[in-house]
Amino acid sequence: MGKKMIWFIIIGVVILGAVLLGPIISRVEQANYVVVKTAGAIETRDYAPKIIAQTQVSGARQEAISKGFRAIADFIFGNNTASAKVSMTAPVMQQQQSEKIAMTAPVMQQAKDGDKWTVAFVMPDKYTMETLPKPNNDAVTLIQIPEQRFIVIRFSGRATDKNIQNHTDKLNAYIKNNNIEAISAPQYAFYNPPLTLPFMRRNEIMREIAK
Repeated sequence: MGKKMIWFIIIGVVILGAVLLGPIISRVEQANYVVVKTAGAIETRDYAPKIIAQTQVSGARQEAISKGFRAIADFIFGNNTASAKVSMTAPVMQQQQSEKIAMTAPVMQQAKDGDKWTVAFVMPDKYTMETLPKPNNDAVTLIQIPEQRFIVIRFSGRATDKNIQNHTDKLNAYIKNNNIEAISAPQYAFYNPPLTLPFMRRNEIMREIAK
């Protein structure tokens, strides 16, 4: 067998592994919601009350969400008062802080003044504020969030600024054209690990709306 054929086989195995492993890793508990209305790629959802773990970070959008993710991952992987692991949930979320933060999602990120962000994970449903281990890191805090209604647009591909802005514009146009009252800045929700191929990724732009 020639070297070229061997390399084709190796590349094929890597691609197949990414195709199979991405969705498997993505099968974690997700935020609990009910779809109220659907219009193509846009959904209106009612999210159940949640507990979030959040932290404040600074930097560019992608840098900040990475820093915030690591800080809260440290908490759920055992750096807490019970030295216990807390199950990972999905999606990872990001939101500008110039408006009200809508906090019903597993991991959230929100910016203030361009480079200051709130990043948060939604905790698994089995926990209450009383039973959830407390973070040892003072920079990570736990917050109870009431039920909320969101309007959401779903899309695939990489979470580039261009892709995010394109779908944010589409969601904002739908909100404007349908006279919907949005009460939060956009949130960016990412459901998949880095191994997931772009066409298999689930990304969302979310805005909290009035009921």
